Amino acid sequence: MYAIFETGGKQYKVQQGDTLYLEKLDANEDDTITFDQVLAVGKDGGPVFGNPAVAGASVTAKVLKQGKGKKLTVFTYKPKKNQKRKMGHRQPYTKVEIQSIVG
Repeated sequence: MYAIFETGGKQYKVQQGDTLYLEKLDANEDDTITFDQVLAVGKDGGPVFGNPAVAGASVTAKVLKQGKGKKLTVFTYKPKKNQKRKMGHRQPYTKVEIQSIVG
């Protein structure tokens, strides 16, 4: 059984036991999160699609870690003007493990 759900403006296809890196969520480690915006659920009888979401479907996940990604270097400059700027960026993320899919 699989599910496609939406969070943080992105869509993810998951199965039970999968580990995902999502956009930062407001949750602590070892918390349980429920995603209600399930767009499709794949069952033995075939997939079920929602309009826009499947009624009564949800995906439950456990928060494993809150962290930051690898550092990216952002360098901007304007030629012939001696203007340059070097910046770094680390995108925050939430690592979750899919516990169950209800559909």
